[in-house]
Parts: sequence; structure tokens; C-alpha cells
Amino acid sequence: MNTVRRLQQTNMTEQLPTLDDYAGLRTTVLGLGTFGGGVGAARFLAERGADVTLTDSRTKEQLSESIAQLNDVPVHRCFWGGHPEEAFHGADLLIVNPAVKPDADFVVRCRSAGTLITSEIELFLHHFRGRVIAVTGSNGKSTTASLVHRLLLPHAHEAGFTVTLGGNIGTSLLPTVNKFGPDDVAVLELSSFQLASLQRSDFAPWIAVMTNFSPNHLDWHGSVEGYRNAKQVIFSRQRMTDIAIYSDESLDDDACGVSAAPAWRIRGRRMTFGCSDTGEDGAFMDCGSLTFRDGNREDAIRLHASSLLPGDHNARNIAAAACAAWVAGSDPLTFAESLNSFEPLPHRLQRVADKKGVAFYNDSVATTPESSIAALQSMPQPTVILAGGADKGVDLSRFAYAIRQHAVAAVLMGETAGQLSSLLGSSSQSAAQPTVRIASDFADAFAHAVALVPEGGIVLLSPGCASYGWFRDYRERGEQFIEMARAWISR
Repeated sequence: MNTVRRLQQTNMTEQLPTLDDYAGLRTTVLGLGTFGGGVGAARFLAERGADVTLTDSRTKEQLSESIAQLNDVPVHRCFWGGHPEEAFHGADLLIVNPAVKPDADFVVRCRSAGTLITSEIELFLHHFRGRVIAVTGSNGKSTTASLVHRLLLPHAHEAGFTVTLGGNIGTSLLPTVNKFGPDDVAVLELSSFQLASLQRSDFAPWIAVMTNFSPNHLDWHGSVEGYRNAKQVIFSRQRMTDIAIYSDESLDDDACGVSAAPAWRIRGRRMTFGCSDTGEDGAFMDCGSLTFRDGNREDAIRLHASSLLPGDHNARNIAAAACAAWVAGSDPLTFAESLNSFEPLPHRLQRVADKKGVAFYNDSVATTPESSIAALQSMPQPTVILAGGADKGVDLSRFAYAIRQHAVAAVLMGETAGQLSSLLGSSSQSAAQPTVRIASDFADAFAHAVALVPEGGIVLLSPGCASYGWFRDYRERGEQFIEMARAWISR
């Protein structure tokens, strides 16, 4: 029986090929991207003998870094700057980038033609033989996933298994999926886009962590319900012996602007986390103590949050991560040392420069109002915020209120600048009115910010909106901010 026939049969049963069944398959990677998933999928497929076609709406120049990573990979065809029909003609397998909507015309046509539709993360989970700790949420999922990984490392070393970090963070784990054994652990940060691609899969993580929930990416999901349904996937197929970690805050629909939304459907063993001990099973950061509880088992350690992870939102991230690491077998007595050696991720409330009485914080990854509100609330000095960007269809009124409460000035950027300016002008007069400027480009925004910041103040890049329009992604936005801040200080 030939390979194509085997794939046709697995198509009928909605099953993906085994590791030995990719040779000769006509595969198309839709969206090479710049975050590593497309590169990982292309390498994985080509190394197993698949006939690989790459297609992306971006130009070859925009994708130069990703393309360079495939110099040693035998790719059959490449199409840049668009998605021509021939990129999909005759494809047996289509690997869709998470940013591509499932109802895109070319995806629908491929599905109608009998092409098997999948994603890089689904391929990894299909072939991965170990245990999965999955982390999602509207905010804090990258930091929380990284903390889980760091807190698990001492236990992994002692017990003799491998713990690795991947998903929506770092490089793709797919090319090395065959190297993991059944005792190994993958800590995966999963975006709503990635979870949406797993809605029809049998994905059931051993431990699932939901950091919080607030409306986001409504331009992609179409509605709050669509976004929430994607997040629900992390819990939906868990077994009773699996563990579901979430916070009551993630069910605070009024605070999130969600009315009459259903509660999370939980099948696994429920645990929670927070900054005050509720008496439930879970982990709680309270008055310098981190308390753990699971039925009749309790543990507690003295633990003060690192100055590198400021704010209550990071205390919650630490509690969520510690809960996952604890139930996975880690000794809490190792947590303090692990946290002290933890390096915060770039572009996440990162102090990048400090001189002339001014501190610069890069929080470019804050693409939701809630992230930026948390950043503003954690700033200890008078703050000028650079806010705004692409419009994802979310309500910015609470963001505007927080700017009025916590910032002395706001420099507004991009597509949402006008909306934020209007909201700031119409807000309650209970707080002093911050100075507002609208920037024509990022250099203009930075110039306004340093002109407005008082001595001893802070310039905070925490946009609360997506980066596209002015930038390739949030990383480019953050890197430009760092470069400008350091150049300003050197002058």
C-alpha cells in the first residue's frame, strides 16, 4: 500500500500519519511566519521525506530570518507575497499557521478537496509520547509557562526526566519530537489561535493552567464567545485524573466585560491560585508566604516575589506556576532559589535603561488592555505611557480609565490613538487629566514621551494593543524602544 493511499485512509478517519508515513506526501505549509512554528513544521516534514511547499503572504525580504533557517532543508517550492492556487493544488496535508483564520478561502477549498488540515502544534502533540503541562490565558501565559519550566527543572534533574519549554514560546519542538520519552514533560504556552486549531483533536493535557480571561483577538475569533470557546479547549478533554488550575478571577465576567458567559467546563481535578488564601485546593501568595493545598496535604514556604517580577499580576503568575510545579512533584523548598535565578522574558515589563533620573520599561508584549493596566498599576513613580496600536476590536474604556488613574501623560500610537484620545477626554473628572499627545510614528512617540517625563519618572512602553501596522511584531516594537532609550541615555 503506497503512502498517498495510507494518507487518504487516515483522512477518512481524521487521523494524522505516523512518524514513518510522511515520505512522499505532498505537504503545504501555509504561513512560514517569523515565530518558528512554520520553520519547525517544514524541517520536520522535509526530514521525513515529505514533498514540502511553503507559502506566505509576506515578502521574501520580510521572511529573510525564517528562510535562512531552512537553508539546509530540501524544500520543493516556495511562494512569497501571496498564496497562489498552485501552492495548494494536489496537497495531501496542509499545515496552517495559527494566525490564519480557519475560514480563509484557501483553507476551506483544501478541506473540500479532501486535504488533511492540521497545525504545527497538533503535529507535535500527535507524536509526543510524554506528559504535557499546558498554559493559556489572556495575559501572563508566557511568564507563567516559563516559571513552570524553571520550577520543574530541579525535580526533573533529580528524577531523571527531561522538561522542555515550547508551544507559543521559544523554538518549535516538532523537529525533535521523536527524542522525547514517556516520562518527559513538555511545558507548552498555547495561544487562543493554537487552541482553536485543536478543537477537533484529542488534546488532553496532564496539567492545564488558565492564568486569567478577558476578551481579546475578537477580530480573529469574531466574538467573545468564539474566543472563550478556543480557550475552553485546554480543559475540555481532560480526564478526572488530570489537573485543571485556574483562578476565580478568570470567571469574573463583569470585570472582563462579558455578560452571561458560561463557566469553564472542568473535567479534571480542580485547583486554584491567587494572592489570598481562599481555603481551596491550590497555591496562594499571601503576606510573604506561599501556601499549597491538595485535599489533606498542605505545604507552605516563605517566599517574597522577586523585584524583577513586580506587581500583583506577577505574584499571581508565580502562584499559578508554583501550583503546577508542586502537583507535578517539585519540592517547594527549591522554589526560592529557582525564582532568584529566573530571568524575566524580554519585552515583558523589562527595565531596559535607567539614567538621568528616568527609567525606561519595555512591555511591548502587552497587547491587551488588561496587561497594560497591570503594568501601570505596578509602576512606583510618575509614568508616561506609550499606548495604542492596531485595533483588535476590544473595549479600551477600562484602559483609558487606568491611564487617567496612573499616568501623568500618555502618548498615543497607531490605529487606536483616536479612540483612546476620545475615551481619555470623556472619562470621569475624578482623576487629574493626563497630558495627551498623538504620535505620527514611533520616533515621534518616543520624542513626545521623553519630553513629557518628569525627573525621577518612568517611560513605559505598554501599548495594550497589537503591533501590526507600524511594526512586524511586538518584538520589533520592543527592540526599537530599547534602541531609542539607550541612545537617548548615551546622549
